[in-house]
Amino acid sequence: MSEHISLFSKFCQKYKNIFDISRSPTKQSHNKFLNLTLEIYKNMLNNFFKINNTLKVESGKILISEPLLDDYYFKRSIIVLTEHNEDGSVGFVINNPVDVKLNELIPDFPDFDANISIGGPVGTDTLQFIHSLGKKVKDSILIKPGLYWGGSFDSISELIKKNEISKNEILFFLGYSGWSPNQLNDEIKRDSWVVSELSSTSILSNNKNIWDEAITKLGTKQKIWTNFPSDPELN
Repeated sequence: MSEHISLFSKFCQKYKNIFDISRSPTKQSHNKFLNLTLEIYKNMLNNFFKINNTLKVESGKILISEPLLDDYYFKRSIIVLTEHNEDGSVGFVINNPVDVKLNELIPDFPDFDANISIGGPVGTDTLQFIHSLGKKVKDSILIKPGLYWGGSFDSISELIKKNEISKNEILFFLGYSGWSPNQLNDEIKRDSWVVSELSSTSILSNNKNIWDEAITKLGTKQKIWTNFPSDPELN
């Protein structure tokens, strides 16, 4: 929070001559100064969290949650969009890992040290995946160059048995994130999400620091977001 304090200090220094309470040291003038100071600083903070999205929302893009979004599924999350059209949107949280074995979820599936994330609050009893294996996986859907959604579990099983797949080529999800028509666009307008891009390799990397790293790449203003505590009450 040091950047926050520094901003406030600079603000007080800038406006101290305008609201010099020593010229009229009354309780009323002092309260007026404090109220004006807090109001102007609040406006500064509103601008601080203002998101200016310039990228088009489409399949293959990522959504980065703003730092104060307090939700079990979406807190400090990164979502890869696999579908976005007039019927709604579908995506998966890539950085909410769960410690469970793949063959515990799919009976008789070959042993495989898979990366598994909680993809969102919808259909948490379903298992889906994204991958970079292309046509090796039957019925998969291209969502961006080098990144595919879904396909045949039988194809995945065969690739595992032949040792032709690595854990960084595929990411599994329990559940998914879904939006009704225009719902995601409305959330973006309310500055809940930054629309950005990541390479297919980064999306599949299972990097626990990926939210911080993606935020840092956005620039100086957003980089400060990484210093906000994930739980402000514990700060």
